Amino acid sequence: MKRFLENIKVAFQALALSKLRSFLTMLGIIIGVGAVVAMLSIGTGAQQMVLQNIQDIGSNLIIVSPGSRDRNGGFEQMLGTVPQDQLKNEDIAAINRDSQFIKGAIPVILSSSVVTYMGASSQVSIYASSEKAVDIYNFNIEDGRFYTESDVANSANVAVIGQRVVSDLFQRRDPLGEMIRIGNQNFTVIGTIKEIGADQFGQDQDNVISIPITTAQNKLFGMDYINLILAQAINEEAIDDATKEVEQIIRRQHNLLPDEKSDFTVQNQTQMLDIVETVTGIFTIAIAGIASISLLVGGIGIMNIMLVSVTERTREIGIRKAVGAKNKDILLQFLTESIVLSVSGGIAGIAFAIAVSAVITQFTILTTSITLYPILLAISFSMVVGLFFGIWPAMRAARLNPIDALRYE
Repeated sequence: MKRFLENIKVAFQALALSKLRSFLTMLGIIIGVGAVVAMLSIGTGAQQMVLQNIQDIGSNLIIVSPGSRDRNGGFEQMLGTVPQDQLKNEDIAAINRDSQFIKGAIPVILSSSVVTYMGASSQVSIYASSEKAVDIYNFNIEDGRFYTESDVANSANVAVIGQRVVSDLFQRRDPLGEMIRIGNQNFTVIGTIKEIGADQFGQDQDNVISIPITTAQNKLFGMDYINLILAQAINEEAIDDATKEVEQIIRRQHNLLPDEKSDFTVQNQTQMLDIVETVTGIFTIAIAGIASISLLVGGIGIMNIMLVSVTERTREIGIRKAVGAKNKDILLQFLTESIVLSVSGGIAGIAFAIAVSAVITQFTILTTSITLYPILLAISFSMVVGLFFGIWPAMRAARLNPIDALRYE
């Protein structure tokens, strides 16, 4: 142990003699390790953000959207070629009537519109649904109330608004009871939603107005179909059975034969989380592959500097061998220097990644999370790089003939 510590001390002394050269040698390792740790922290942060959003909304939520995700490579709906009348109010009624694993299902129409109030205007997201949305979508009412079953049945012109809408349109005025205009319709504000914040994609969830689904269909948009169906399983354990049940019910509603492809897509929150994990995993692997090139360059740099060091210290090696140092002592010394150089670069890379992650969290919508795993991975990889690229220079130093080394000028 004492010899090992002495080798480390000598290694730091040798590297300190050429500080700039040692730093430039470590630069590849610093960039490579920093990139890997920073990207892993972004991926972990994104996964945690999605998981938190799922927990906020409810992990037993099932989402039904129009269009088959398998058709045309999964891009049919994105390209706008899917008929938008595939989901109807009758599908909601069938789910609520026939399902055993569903606590409740609600229709959803998502759109956007300019909202005005006393000369002030704002572009907001419109979320139209039924009275059950306050429970299924986990809306938290701050002031006033949510619209009722009677409001939905009568297509009432009532609205519940988010905190961004409150601040943009009403300033410090109490919005309850005030009249706002959406499109060509006047709506009475009956409630406000507690602040939610931005989601994992940076969308402001407070810039929203929720109105009854029938009002949106009959008065605002003139449509008899819906954009989404949100269904809530009775519990988390029943989520898979509930997902299959919803699919079967809607297929029956749409009169689809067993060999026909569904004209809708059913996903639960767990599946969505798996997709996000897969995407972030692929992203991380791609970045790690690019960063590995930097690590390879850094390793070659270490090997070069160690070969130069062997040449510069040939006479020192000869003196050490002359006073009794064995080949394994010389080998161990130069291997130690190589590993110290690489690990130092790895530690500097981790510090660089922490700084980058802090900046990203502070000035962007992304959230980063540095865990112990990438740090241990970075240190371990740095040691392997130092060991691998330090073997040849160390062996070359150990094999030097002491007489030839002493004669070296």
